[in-house]
Amino acid sequence: MKKVISLALAASMALSLAACGGSASSSTAASDSSAATTEGAAAETTTIKVAAIETAYGTEMWQKVADAFTEQTGIGVELTTDKNLEDVIGPSMQGGDYPDVIHLATGREAALTEQFIKGNLIADITDVLSMTVPGEDVKVSDKIAGGFTETSLTNPYNDGKTYLAPMFYSPCGLFYNAGLLKEKGWEVPTTWDEMWELGDKALEEGIYLFTYPTTGYFDAFFYALMYSAGGPEFFEKATHYEEGIWDTPEAQTCFDIVTKLAKYTNPITPAQANDQDFTQNQQLVLDNKAIFMPNGTWIVGEMAEAPRADGFEWGMTALPAVSEGGDRYSYTWFEQCWIPSGAEHQDAAKQFIAFLYSDTACQIFAESGAIQPVLGIADTLEGDNKLFYSIYDNGAKAAMGNFAAFNAIPGVEVRTAFFDPVNSLVSGSITEEQWIEGVKSASDQMRANIIE
Repeated sequence: MKKVISLALAASMALSLAACGGSASSSTAASDSSAATTEGAAAETTTIKVAAIETAYGTEMWQKVADAFTEQTGIGVELTTDKNLEDVIGPSMQGGDYPDVIHLATGREAALTEQFIKGNLIADITDVLSMTVPGEDVKVSDKIAGGFTETSLTNPYNDGKTYLAPMFYSPCGLFYNAGLLKEKGWEVPTTWDEMWELGDKALEEGIYLFTYPTTGYFDAFFYALMYSAGGPEFFEKATHYEEGIWDTPEAQTCFDIVTKLAKYTNPITPAQANDQDFTQNQQLVLDNKAIFMPNGTWIVGEMAEAPRADGFEWGMTALPAVSEGGDRYSYTWFEQCWIPSGAEHQDAAKQFIAFLYSDTACQIFAESGAIQPVLGIADTLEGDNKLFYSIYDNGAKAAMGNFAAFNAIPGVEVRTAFFDPVNSLVSGSITEEQWIEGVKSASDQMRANIIE
């Protein structure tokens, strides 16, 4: 097994790493602060290793949660956080030394989590759902909002079991400067026809309709677009690579919209659509050089210190409907937390994951803007978050799920086949037909290697 894991890691570490900034890391141990713990008992206390990706939410919240968990359970926590987490934990895992808990979402360039999924190297945590939250009298399943443990993001093998715990959720959509639209007297488009009309109007004033941070942000965008074009049934077939699905009218609608949107995209976008310069594309919206960009609620914190146009005000909208009166969707993106099957302290690790849904942990996370997918949490929010998390109260439908897991195929990933070509569509170096042919070819291989 260790050899298989090492091969998976070697493949993933060869890929460039996605990050939201520099590479400063921290590794600290949370001490047992329970006054009731004796010195002798403390010496026997289990200590788990927790590794968490550092994002715009910062690292302090993780230390506070680790400390609170230790105080509640007596289990120690050795915490490692880093913006390039794969680079930090990869070498030790290749040697067989695994964190007990890893908080690292799918969809990153290094694809470490995907490698573990494809290698069947993630522990089954279905029993966590029936565990009582440490310090409370309710089960984990009673706290997590509906639907979050019923998607391919948490149940990648379609076997009725949960392997990844849903974390920090964010309604995704098109973010924009509401102040600009107010100033110009422009309405937020509700259909794609209205979107193109706004694009033509804006171009007359030297403002592009669209930009994107990196092509990785097209996952949430494209998922919501698939729902809009064909509903849940089309989404399910497409994300499981059904033969002929990319020849359907619904698929063609999706391809046509993205291709047309590429023509309305600020042309500087592809050059900056990488993990070092992506904030410069986000800055285009703050500077009124582009109107819309796909993103998630973390954008507010990520760009909190960035300069912006006078009167700037964050706005967020679901994707426009394909036709008048059609459904509009906002994808719900969420991160994942999981236990490597090679972890040493799996029982204690499951207690830690259960604690992540406690009122204590949720409050600590929320103070940093990280919102757990628990029932009733939106009622506690204020300001921009109140606006963003109420999007589903304002007519938008929630889209969830992603492409089904498949066994590793050299050089073939969902992002490289479906989303990375958008850069080339914007620059004009490929045609829509070439993009579609690449998608069909990759989809055929994914279908042949799907993990059932």
